[in-house]
Amino acid sequence: MERTTHLVGQSSSFLDAVERASRAAPLDRPVLVIGERGTGKELIAERLHHLSSRWDGPLIVMNCAALPETLIEAELFGHEAGAFTGASKARQGRFEEANGGTLFLDELATLSSPAQDRLLRAIEYGEVTRIGASRPVQVDVRIVAATNEHLPRLVDEGRFRADLLDRLSFEVVTLPPLRHRHSDIPILADHFGRRMALELDWESWPGFSTGAMEKMLAYAWPGNVRELRNAVERAVYRWQNPAAPIDEVSFDPFESPWAPAATPRPAAAEEQKAAAPAVAPPTTSGAHDPAACADLRLAVAEYEKAILAAALEKCRWNQRAAAAALSVTYDQLRHAMRRHQMQAN
Repeated sequence: MERTTHLVGQSSSFLDAVERASRAAPLDRPVLVIGERGTGKELIAERLHHLSSRWDGPLIVMNCAALPETLIEAELFGHEAGAFTGASKARQGRFEEANGGTLFLDELATLSSPAQDRLLRAIEYGEVTRIGASRPVQVDVRIVAATNEHLPRLVDEGRFRADLLDRLSFEVVTLPPLRHRHSDIPILADHFGRRMALELDWESWPGFSTGAMEKMLAYAWPGNVRELRNAVERAVYRWQNPAAPIDEVSFDPFESPWAPAATPRPAAAEEQKAAAPAVAPPTTSGAHDPAACADLRLAVAEYEKAILAAALEKCRWNQRAAAAALSVTYDQLRHAMRRHQMQAN
């Protein structure tokens, strides 16, 4: 798949984030990029690099979650030959590769505590020591890091170093999720649709029908811009009449009429809610009766679980229908089910 190399959108929340990144770009300081999956964190990192004085240096990308914990330090800082089993020759780490440029650390929150310690030292002193080496190597690297985690909370929980967070958060760019960029959905859909039509050698771009666009505007897009791109490209590729506006958009590529409890294609929130059966709240009884309850949090948790179970039973375990009946998003329902360890029948 061809890579999207520029940012698209005109909503104020999106433009504010891009402007903040643009202002921070010329300063040789670390930047944190915060956002949900699929919001374009790596594109912001590229903007920070290309608008900086390091634009002609390397931009090295490392996904911290893509490697086992035992290899992360070797990837970041390099190793000497024989430093560990399988290290047959010396190898530069990502810091040395990024010397004179920018190192983008994606999924920063997944770094182990020892890796965080060494990362802090590398940032503070501008030097790294390969595993198995006795002398440090000087490096000149700008750090841009990204995560979808709330790092201050991880600091409170003892899972992330407070001094490392302080060092990295000279500037924090927070990217809005697509559900808060409503006006950008038609723009992005048209952008990705035109690119796909060009790839398919269509003579012209017919656009999307009013009905198809309404469905895209009503959908929550938990996967954000990445999910929108996939849905749009899938819709264009499946459409058999390039002369007519595209009228079918499939949000779930796994949707099947033969699967048990098949998930319906998402429609407008009002239509979902109207079609969903009403769910009556369960009655309170037993040890957690309001008059006798001594543990508020446990009672609330049990009451929430009972409401979820009632909704799912009423909707025959169709999770999208249950979410609509409870006036929550599909992702919120799934999160609540995981929290209460509820599995679909």
